Amino acid sequence: MPLNIPILLTLCRIGLIPFFVFIFYLPFQWAPLGCAFIFICASITDWFDGFLARRWKQTTRFGAFLDPVADKVIVTIALVLIVEYFHTWLITLPALLIIAREIIVSALREWMAGRGKSNSVSVSWIGKVKTTTQMLALFALLWRPDGMVERVGVVALYISTMLTVWSMFQYLNSARSNLC
Repeated sequence: MPLNIPILLTLCRIGLIPFFVFIFYLPFQWAPLGCAFIFICASITDWFDGFLARRWKQTTRFGAFLDPVADKVIVTIALVLIVEYFHTWLITLPALLIIAREIIVSALREWMAGRGKSNSVSVSWIGKVKTTTQMLALFALLWRPDGMVERVGVVALYISTMLTVWSMFQYLNSARSNLC
């Protein structure tokens, strides 16, 4: 397994997860900002590692496997943390939909790859917009300095949830002929 800078960035993102969770639970006033800062740094490396891998022609099968895993793990953990913090169905419902979509689309991609049709479920532009909106929503809800930022975070969470469901149906529709 060759290690290159894009893979090291992905591994760094995974390595940030325990610190991200630890800081979330610290009883200090700066903890929400610290947690949100680590999350946004991890989100930036998610974009940056893919960009560098393509730009430097350093894409690998290991990197193609590890990158979405790292992304899904940190997003799922962030969703669980905000569900626990806010403890309301207004946050729980979209979090559950987002997590369920990630499982469904991951299973669909695995199924299609097993049939040699992985290109029919590749990432679309709507998926990229969904991811960006989701990262901004989670950043705001992890930081939560005031009610206005929380409300913006909740609205962004609902927008990202709608995009999440929309993109899931796009993926399912594009794979429909292979599922029947």
